[in-house]
Amino acid sequence: MPASARAESDSSNALYAIIETGGKQYRVAVGDTLSIEKLPVEPGAGVTFDRVLMVGSDGSARVGTPLLAGATVQAQVEQQYRGPKIVVFKYKPKKRYRRRTGHRQSLTRVAITAINA
Repeated sequence: MPASARAESDSSNALYAIIETGGKQYRVAVGDTLSIEKLPVEPGAGVTFDRVLMVGSDGSARVGTPLLAGATVQAQVEQQYRGPKIVVFKYKPKKRYRRRTGHRQSLTRVAITAINA
């Protein structure tokens, strides 16, 4: 995960979880802010992630097979936005074929509020 996608935690022995959303996995702790694939939720609303793969703290961890039963992560939606433009350039040499297009991914910024293990 990119360093800009997750805020630093206050202490290293805090409770953390690994969740899955949008086909990706994220390590989250209470107070973290991360950018994920767009969720159909209004800013200011709460969202619950029930696909929790692992919950851990200092020295102890519970790992699901593949998911932990009954574990959830609560989050607050802060913003719906679009990421930076990615330029896609197709080119075939000696054929005069060039196509330049762009793509901007829709993202949701969420703040983790609680981990229920």
